[in-house]
Amino acid sequence: MNDNAEQQPPTVALSSPQAQPAKAFVTALTHEDAGTRRRAEVRGQRWREVLTGLVTGRLSVGSRTPVDGLPAWVTLEVVRGGFATGTASAGGPLQAYETEAARGFGVPAERRALFAHCLTEPGLAWLGDRLDSGRYEIGVPEEAALLTMAWLVRHGETDAALDLVAELEPFADRLRFLPRPADGPVPVTTAAVHRCTVSEAVDTLIRRRPNAAVETQREALAVWQPFGDELLVHWLRTARDGRVLGLVPDADWLAHGEILLSRYRLLAAEHTRCTKHRGPKGNLGILRGALEETVAGRPLDARRLGLLRHAVESMVRRRGLPGSTAHTALRRSQAEQAALPSHHALAQLMLRRLAVLPQETGITDVAPLLGAVSEEESRETGLPAGAVVPPVIRQVVGSTLSAPLGTLVERGVVPSAEVLAELVPQLVAATTAQAYGDETLRTLMTANYRAFRNRRSLLLLNLERQVRVEELPWVRAVSGQRSAVPGKPDGEGALVVLRQLGELAVQAFPGTILPNPLVREFGVLERRCDLGAPFVEELAADIFMGTFSPKFLTAARIAGTLLGGTLYERYYGVDYAAIRNTAITETATALTRSHGARTSPGFARLCAERAGTASRSWSVAANGMVIEQAQILTTHNLATLVHRVGITPRTGWADLARRCFVTVCLLVSRVHHNPRPLGTIKDAAYAWRQMVFHLSLCPPKEQRQVIAGLGEATARHPAHVATRLAPALAGLALVAEGGAFGGDGTADGSRARRFLGWSTDGHWMR
Repeated sequence: MNDNAEQQPPTVALSSPQAQPAKAFVTALTHEDAGTRRRAEVRGQRWREVLTGLVTGRLSVGSRTPVDGLPAWVTLEVVRGGFATGTASAGGPLQAYETEAARGFGVPAERRALFAHCLTEPGLAWLGDRLDSGRYEIGVPEEAALLTMAWLVRHGETDAALDLVAELEPFADRLRFLPRPADGPVPVTTAAVHRCTVSEAVDTLIRRRPNAAVETQREALAVWQPFGDELLVHWLRTARDGRVLGLVPDADWLAHGEILLSRYRLLAAEHTRCTKHRGPKGNLGILRGALEETVAGRPLDARRLGLLRHAVESMVRRRGLPGSTAHTALRRSQAEQAALPSHHALAQLMLRRLAVLPQETGITDVAPLLGAVSEEESRETGLPAGAVVPPVIRQVVGSTLSAPLGTLVERGVVPSAEVLAELVPQLVAATTAQAYGDETLRTLMTANYRAFRNRRSLLLLNLERQVRVEELPWVRAVSGQRSAVPGKPDGEGALVVLRQLGELAVQAFPGTILPNPLVREFGVLERRCDLGAPFVEELAADIFMGTFSPKFLTAARIAGTLLGGTLYERYYGVDYAAIRNTAITETATALTRSHGARTSPGFARLCAERAGTASRSWSVAANGMVIEQAQILTTHNLATLVHRVGITPRTGWADLARRCFVTVCLLVSRVHHNPRPLGTIKDAAYAWRQMVFHLSLCPPKEQRQVIAGLGEATARHPAHVATRLAPALAGLALVAEGGAFGGDGTADGSRARRFLGWSTDGHWMR
């Protein structure tokens, strides 16, 4: 769930969990994949825990502390929708490494005993060795707590260490504070990131099973078609004038027939994928059945003889006589195809190649791993030398590439803004950790941040905010070790990374709204830079409560500074002067509070008035209209990135505008024959808004050229795309030429319309 997510009362949100256990139960019973069934069973159990907690009152929806007795900093197990199960991620039974550590420490296999031992001199020495060597992993943030305590003791911060121990001690018997062991230190870099570790790629390849359809086809080509040829040749020996007579053949023919039938039984027992040969109506089944009758001494009746003749004639007609040039070429080609190694076999080869590499990192150069099968590998595995690694396996290995994010985007390893958002925490972790002067502390805080970003967001009400990493007690305990002065290397480095990430996201995925996880990471970097430039999230229309936090008004003021008097302001009918006055008024009178949280009533009122929903009853569509107006007024972070962060696209604003329009056209093309098109229309309107933003930053002449070319660009798409976009293009041209829309987003006497994504009256683009 979003930071500061404005949401509907709990009764609305609670409708989600009730159906989930049944869905998981059906999947656990019926799915063909065993792994999927097991995961569904676990998921069902977690949903049952959610429902039990809600019924008993142990869980409270919408709170930062939804589990009774656990503080906000504890990492919770959270299921879809932001519901806590009541279980701490660092809780549960002892893990194997904890049991092993207890054995090595000579203490009972209990968490409190492990915690107490780490407060002794031998325990502190053990933790210090882990800090120095870097041989540890942090799976959940709590596993960094005792290492942080040891660092504080080592550096003379005894009071801070004691305070930290006092805060952790009440949970020492329930939570896992001991770090996980690792074979070697994980490199800390601010330049390279990876989508998957080698270990994760290995797991993916291990789960890969032989493709049943492909292996069935391989068996047909390698086994049953050659055997069918043998049967065909055998029957052709009884032919006269090209027709099979079905007469009683000589003893040699019968003896060879018995040999063929014996071979058939052996082949059928060994090769079980294909079943077509068992069918009595198929050519192979007819030839085999007739042979069995003849070898048994039973003459063929007229019907069976007719079937036999038809089967032989059709086989010869389709493929030629066995031994002919055409037939030989066909069988040679099929044999070569059958001899190709399976993807499964090549996946096993790739596992051999990956096994010798460090498992918990990415790979800086994947090219050597993707080469063809070598002579040595051929001898060891039986795979043909020179066999090429197929694209599906190349993709798995390619996902381990460790390189700058821009490189990963260029190579297609990062195909979307959502995947980009998954990788950015690696970079942000290393960047923000640069503020710590001590190398061992930097390494520890980097690992802690990465683990923290795996923490799932809670469903929050009343504008409550998700827990931030700096609220964790062990991070707070070393906060004094940071350089927090703007302009120092920490702030400068964060600004450089923020600018690079902003440019990459906007350039690589034009027309795509910035995902909330990416916005969250931008916010972390912004706080290190102290730019005073808030980043705002996309809010969920189904749980929106009609209020906005003050940062939305601040973001709108920043947008007004950049876009005042531009095409964007005219197209969307924005009065940025009124926004500025609202901000001044609310600052002077102090922002009000709603349910204890700061809100901006002026901004909420303005969005509702612009959406025309001020007097309407609650609905998802009405909420969506209000949220869309907030996105228009704030530009959903684009103005902040340009005006405060200073991003500049390498290819220029005009190029970004054109590429956004390509995204618009692709999305609009999916509206055709779509029974539920509103989500697609909404995304197309978001892409359109980004296009208008980029156009507004173009010089006037370039702006006119781009707009003039948009109509021609639709010609490269199906005709229905141009038809649906015609009113929107007419509206853009109208405003660019000095015209304006009416209050309803249309123009008198014109088909021109303002393109928005949400509507309560049925969207005109449908």
